[in-house]
Order: sequence, then structure tokens, then C-alpha cells
Amino acid sequence: MPVFRLTEKLVFPDPELAEDGLLAIGGDLGVDRLLLAYRSGIFPWYGEGDPILWWSPPERALLRPGRLHLSARTRRSLRQHPFEIRFDTAFEAVIGHCSRVPRPGQDGTWIMPEMRSAYLDLHRAGYAHSVEAWRAGELRGGLYGVSLGGAFFGESMFSLEPEASRAALAALDARLADWGFSLLDGQLPHKGLMGYGFQGVPRALFLMDLALALEAGDRLGDWSVQ
Repeated sequence: MPVFRLTEKLVFPDPELAEDGLLAIGGDLGVDRLLLAYRSGIFPWYGEGDPILWWSPPERALLRPGRLHLSARTRRSLRQHPFEIRFDTAFEAVIGHCSRVPRPGQDGTWIMPEMRSAYLDLHRAGYAHSVEAWRAGELRGGLYGVSLGGAFFGESMFSLEPEASRAALAALDARLADWGFSLLDGQLPHKGLMGYGFQGVPRALFLMDLALALEAGDRLGDWSVQ
């Protein structure tokens, strides 16, 4: 399996060359490189002490905005105990919580200080956004990701009380559908995402869908005022 070593040159190999998902190693987490990666169907993911690793999985988790599935129990809970939903008012806090919340089967976090700094730079540039679930003035859950054209690339989510992250995901799904987005990327397919209606699609199909989604104009800037 070939794994390419990146240089300072702003270029990625063809993502279809990532046989088992891992495509390249090295490079940097600058805004321009991250944007090129996402536009190419590639994302960074690595652990503490590792070099930067770039991935293009053979199968991607994809949801068409407007088709999110929530259980009847969740819908009932959100009706009875609604959260206040905000966009882009606490991006740094959201990514901080995502980096600290324990996750089954994971030892530590991949959202290390350099990753948090890189996505904060993307947020300041208008490409990365947070969706937040608040109750009584306190942040209780949320998610963050990257928006390009008609595609939103979900990165991570957290919940400090039941249903908080689901409320944020539902709000994101509704907004993306309202704005005409065509693609919500969940990266690696797993049981949790499949339960929300995400589907595992082959990389070639994902890349074709992504190319079409990128033809739409970018929704840059602060989503809290949009």
C-alpha cells in the first residue's frame, strides 16, 4: 500500500490511491492545505506523538441534508425539553469539549492542541462552524465541522446531557437543507451514524458527489448572523 510523503508544496496525491484509507503523511495544518484536503475528499486524523496523517477512506458516511433520522423517543424529548440552538457563538468551547469528552474504545483524543489551533484558524477564515445546544445559559452539547460549497464536513460532536448533540445535529441538518446543501459528510461509517440515516458510499461515488457540491458558492463568515 503506497503512502505518500508530503513536502512544502501545496498538493495531494489522487485520493483514489489510498487503498486502505491512509493516503499521505506530513505537510502542515495551514488553512490553505486543509481547504485543499477537504476539497479533495481528504481529512487529517492522527494521534498524539504521530506525524500528520491524511486519509481518504474507501467508504464514506454520507447524509443528504433534510433526511436525518431521529428516533421517536428523541423527537419527543426535544419537543418536551427543547434546547436553545446557536451557531458560531462558542466555536472554541465546542472544539474544546469535543477534545475532552471520553469516547468508548478510544484512549485519549485526536483533537490535540495543534488541531484545535488549525480549526480555530479555519473558523476565523469563515470556513469552520459550530452548532451549539444551550440550556439556562450553559453550553450542553454541540458539534463542529467545515463548510465548502454545498458540502458540510462534520468533524466531532459532544453531549453533556442526553439529546444535546442530537439537537445540534438536527439543527444543522435543517439549516443545510434550507440552504440547499447537498452533502453532509460523517467521514468513517459506523453504527451510530447509520442510525441517523447516514449511508456508507464508495469513495468514487463520494468524490463525484463532492465535486458537484463544490460547484455551489461558499457560505463564508459568521453563521450566527445568517
